[in-house]
Amino acid sequence: MNVLVYLIPASLILGGLGLAAFLWSLRANQYDDLEGDAWRILMDDDDDAPKEPRP
Repeated sequence: MNVLVYLIPASLILGGLGLAAFLWSLRANQYDDLEGDAWRILMDDDDDAPKEPRP
């Protein structure tokens, strides 16, 4: 039971750090353009790639 004295504060501190990181990411606008990344994957960027001579 004495181990709970260490585990409960440790879990509260880690949970608080996770919450702080999530709130920071919200304020830094990390979740603004969710659909842009999905469409960017599907775009064909071969036109912008440098042309390499084929042997």
